[in-house]
Amino acid sequence: MLTSLSIKNYALIDTLHVDFNDGLSIITGETGAGKSILLGGLSLILGKRADLNSLKNTDQKCIVEAAFDISDYHLKSLFKDEDFDYESQTIIRREILPSGKSRAFVNDSPVNLSSLQLLGERLIDIHSQHQTLELTSNEFQFQVIDAIASHDKVLQSYKEELKKYKTLQKELKELLVFQAEAIKEHDYNSFLLNELVEAKLVDGELETLEEEYETLNNIEGIKENLDEAHHLLSEEEVGALSTLTTLKNTFQKLSGFSSKYEDLFRRINSSLIDMDDVFSEVNILQEHLEIDPNRLEAVDSKLKMLHNLMQKHVAADVSELIKIRETLEEKVSITENLDDTIQKKQLEIESKTTELNTISKTIHKKRTEVIPKLKEQLESILSSLGMPNAQFKIEATYSDTFFTNGKDELSFLFSANKGGHFNTLKKAASGGELSRIMLAIKSVLSKYIKLPTIMFDEIDTGVSGEISNKMGDIMLQMSKTMQVFSITHLPQIAAKGHAHFKVYKEDINNITQTNLVKLNHDERIVEIAQMLGGVEMSSSAIAHAKELLN
Repeated sequence: MLTSLSIKNYALIDTLHVDFNDGLSIITGETGAGKSILLGGLSLILGKRADLNSLKNTDQKCIVEAAFDISDYHLKSLFKDEDFDYESQTIIRREILPSGKSRAFVNDSPVNLSSLQLLGERLIDIHSQHQTLELTSNEFQFQVIDAIASHDKVLQSYKEELKKYKTLQKELKELLVFQAEAIKEHDYNSFLLNELVEAKLVDGELETLEEEYETLNNIEGIKENLDEAHHLLSEEEVGALSTLTTLKNTFQKLSGFSSKYEDLFRRINSSLIDMDDVFSEVNILQEHLEIDPNRLEAVDSKLKMLHNLMQKHVAADVSELIKIRETLEEKVSITENLDDTIQKKQLEIESKTTELNTISKTIHKKRTEVIPKLKEQLESILSSLGMPNAQFKIEATYSDTFFTNGKDELSFLFSANKGGHFNTLKKAASGGELSRIMLAIKSVLSKYIKLPTIMFDEIDTGVSGEISNKMGDIMLQMSKTMQVFSITHLPQIAAKGHAHFKVYKEDINNITQTNLVKLNHDERIVEIAQMLGGVEMSSSAIAHAKELLN
């Protein structure tokens, strides 16, 4: 509920602060006193776009701040979704700067207008005779029926399953599009894959083959050099092994004379061992060196194939070709298995369709059960509001289409006159009738769900005293479970309020200002008496005012 409202530098308001309680609060004032200004300031809190022309003093910023007790509103999930700081006593502030920029805050954290509007819809419902379009919308009419049906959990379950159903449909559509494209590419991908499979790719083989190719391609020169090395190592008189052996024997004889000679002997002996190993290696290389033109041709052919494949696939090495092969394998495999995947997805959709049909039938059954109850209550209330012949024809027809809230198509028809034709509310009801229908609907709704604070803005215009008295009774009844405001010109309604506020203008230093003040009991008598008989109050008007208040 709205607990307080502060407005600074807005239109004709210099500074205004007022506290509110629960129950029914009445706001009265002469025409032009500034009730619309008050609503305009409140609308800023609810996310309405700001207008620089609203600033009273264009050199100062405008500030509108409202405090709400939201402990019973179940808004924690909304605060979490919108990233607001949740407080059971929430403060919303709106600022319009002289530059024209506007800022909004929820519990001192900056928020954007769309988020503020979303929150505002859950806090205050401002309703006037000119704001009845909501009543004529199919979405709102469903909300009324569903509130009375009290099947929130079933509806939520339907919406969750519908979301899954639509996801499955989207996935199936994507699969079918992919399949159509994949079929076009399948043959070409299979050809590329077969090429790479037949290449029998091995990571690192390019370097090995290039080395083998260099050896085979230069085998004559290699053989010649190996023979020369063998000769230099093994020649009987001057070969390296023979020379080192002689040198070793010489220093072996000297090693007994000094450690220096012994050290040289060890080094020469070590060199001799290494040289002997080298000689063995040369022998092995000579033994395995074989001129093989066929192998050279095979290696050359494999290298050319690898280079061609690398160029074709723009790959830097064989490892990249292997990755490309794996990707092609996946594409070909997916294409070849798409029929199974699509069939599986279609079966999932069929299962989800059955599940949705079951839930939607439950929703339909519950709606058709409560429609007569809604019809009866609305017609009864409207009869008391001066529309004794008002009739509703409400039908929920089960269809073949999954809508956002079930499979029902709703026909919400109205006739104001006996024997009249039924038509949509927009065509069948006048503005005044729509206001009374909306009051009736809000009255019914307040029995079933926790409605936000509601503000009725002169919906009693053109209504007789007797009917206005009943309107006041309905608002009073509603105020038992919610906070209700009524901006009214009718004393019968004004007298029913738990609290009474007056909007008035006054001139201060030749500047007109709008103010709002809470009236005490005696002040209420005067205000209602003036509403009854004008500024020149008669004793009978005062007596009538007291009677209404009592």
